Amino acid sequence: MNSPKGFASNQSQPSKQTKQAKRSGRNLAPYVRTLPIVIDAMLEAGNVTATDYIYDLGCGDGRILLTAAQRCGARGLGIDLDPERIQEAKAAARQLGLIPHIRFKHQDLLKVDLSTATVVTLYLLPESNLRLRHKLQTELKPGSRIITHSFDMGDWLPTRTAQVSDVINTYTIYVWEI
Repeated sequence: MNSPKGFASNQSQPSKQTKQAKRSGRNLAPYVRTLPIVIDAMLEAGNVTATDYIYDLGCGDGRILLTAAQRCGARGLGIDLDPERIQEAKAAARQLGLIPHIRFKHQDLLKVDLSTATVVTLYLLPESNLRLRHKLQTELKPGSRIITHSFDMGDWLPTRTAQVSDVINTYTIYVWEI
């Protein structure tokens, strides 16, 4: 499957800031792009609509949020520690005419206020998901959804799951409702 419009097709290398964040312990996951079929499955499993405000924590190049805005009409905010990824995401949003609807911010996702989110998307490591549980539970409003792929939230039972496969792998999508 081709990359969505506005995304570079080559794999970018981690920036100097990402390497520094990793050494300091602030980096909660390596930069790995989410496949378009996985993004589609996440948005479908999470019932994302135009009424949603999505926070994509560890957004990388912004592809989950960009796709949600394009396909579902959702608004939102992408957060990442890597300023180069944020610049890529902003450039893609400008190219696609999505700037009024979505924003991208270079920030530590552990410090962002999640209270306005109706959906939080994550593709982080298992231990990072566990570090976020208390924050998600205390800052999100009832009815908000958390959507992850490949990694769960430990002993939190998901509200629902879905699976999607490519030629090689099967990916599990997890959804929790607060």
